[in-house]
Amino acid sequence: MKLMVHKSKENEWAFATPERAAEMISSASTSPRRRWKLFQRSSSAIPSKTSKPQAPKEFVCPISGSLMADPVIISSGHTFERACVQACNSLSFTPALPDSPPPDFSSVISNLALRSAILSWCHKSFVDPPKPLDFASAEKIVRASIGSRNETKPQNVVVSDNQLLINGVKDTPRVNFAHAATDLTRRPTRFHSSSDESVTAAPPLPFSTQPSCYSSPSSSFSENEILTVNGNSNPSRSVEEDEISIKLRSCHVFEIEEALASLRKITRTREDARARLCTPRLLSGLRPLIISRYTAVQVDSVAALVNLSLEKSNKIKIVRSGVLPPLIDVLKTGSREAQEHASGAFFSLALDDDCKTAIGALGALPPLLHLLRSESERTRHDSALALFHLSLVQSNRSKLVKLGSVPVLLRMVKSGHMTGRVLLILCNLSLCANGRAALLDSGGVECLVGVLRGSEFDSKATQESCVATLYGLSYGGLRFQGLAKTAGVVEVLREVEKKGSERAREKARRMSEMMRGKEKEEEDEVNWEEVLNSGFGSRTRCQPGGELEGSSVNSLDF
Repeated sequence: MKLMVHKSKENEWAFATPERAAEMISSASTSPRRRWKLFQRSSSAIPSKTSKPQAPKEFVCPISGSLMADPVIISSGHTFERACVQACNSLSFTPALPDSPPPDFSSVISNLALRSAILSWCHKSFVDPPKPLDFASAEKIVRASIGSRNETKPQNVVVSDNQLLINGVKDTPRVNFAHAATDLTRRPTRFHSSSDESVTAAPPLPFSTQPSCYSSPSSSFSENEILTVNGNSNPSRSVEEDEISIKLRSCHVFEIEEALASLRKITRTREDARARLCTPRLLSGLRPLIISRYTAVQVDSVAALVNLSLEKSNKIKIVRSGVLPPLIDVLKTGSREAQEHASGAFFSLALDDDCKTAIGALGALPPLLHLLRSESERTRHDSALALFHLSLVQSNRSKLVKLGSVPVLLRMVKSGHMTGRVLLILCNLSLCANGRAALLDSGGVECLVGVLRGSEFDSKATQESCVATLYGLSYGGLRFQGLAKTAGVVEVLREVEKKGSERAREKARRMSEMMRGKEKEEEDEVNWEEVLNSGFGSRTRCQPGGELEGSSVNSLDF
């Protein structure tokens, strides 16, 4: 209840005490110039400066619990703050949502309609629009969620999971026993060589891989729950990755160096750890360290990446993780030891056909070509092998030709510098039209014939590569034939047919037959000027049907 007084301009009122208020009320009842109004107002109708209107539930991010400044829709249909999605991907964390399937962060689309709706609601409700959440803050929120989940579930999980396993054994014992047996008796299905992966591994035996339900994002068990149930070795795997990933993001250099040294040692000595530790979370932690200003950090991070890339299943993961651009920067400006490891990493990644095009498109070819003249022998050899495998793809062959690689490679062959590896690259370049043209323009035939004339070879493979490159150039047609005659290729091919390896002899024989066939065709070619001068036109006459009597079709195969 409120009391309002309409006072005259000449009088001033003051409510000093309750007695004074009673006196004024009694006097106001006899004065016609003063009126009193009594009214009641609800307290809820008075706006409060401290209280804020509650935002609609769909405007709030389920992870951060605040209004979304940059909402995005993910593959599963959920909407989150963009920074929270990036943090979850970085930490490989899948939040548990009430009454909802697990979110799938594989793709992200901006939700502009929801963003406009949030801004409109803020304007109408006199609320400041939300500011975009930075990645560091989002990562702290996600880490807190991970910590709270780990604190609340271990004991309950063991009990509930054991009960589920017991029930499963009762209902379908054969399935569970099969999974257990295959999981305990797993053996590696392939072995990798640091220099050659052309031998394909035998197909894996049935049930030789981990069941897909163990890693399915929609499974009713989380990864930590499965690790708790399965027992002895699995918990250490999760702890191992978690410790390394956390230290990689530390603000203290000594902790980062300690984590990198541990990761490098583990991935070098334990093959099983390579596939297990190559996760998006760990790769995202390695990415900024590749271009660190600390030499030891840069070297160890690139070396660890090389070890991870030795596992075939990791190669495409590494390429898709976004580490190639900083790795290319190491090829250009890194320390000598870091460049050695970086060239080895590209050689390892180039062994996978799915990675070749991406590596060339991202710009790795120019620095690899430049490193062929590096002071480090290891860098030179790994760069050459990387270029050989990358040049198996047509798009990369064209890029190498446009970069002017052919004259550089031919000079290296003439100088005897890494002749065998360089010839492998030239052999691939001779398989495309622009590569053949560049080799013919740069004196490739003369250079290769000179190599074959020399009696000393690094190996039989060098001779085979040289003959194979000439064989590729032989598809250059008449131009190759003229250059080959000038260089004396026929005599050289005869020597190869006598003393060369089986594959070299076969290609030399084919080229010799082709050269002889071309010469015979030239000898059998009709001299049309002579025929015309001998009166060919006067001896022919038209026959019914439009044919010429005495004429014949001369067909030559070129």
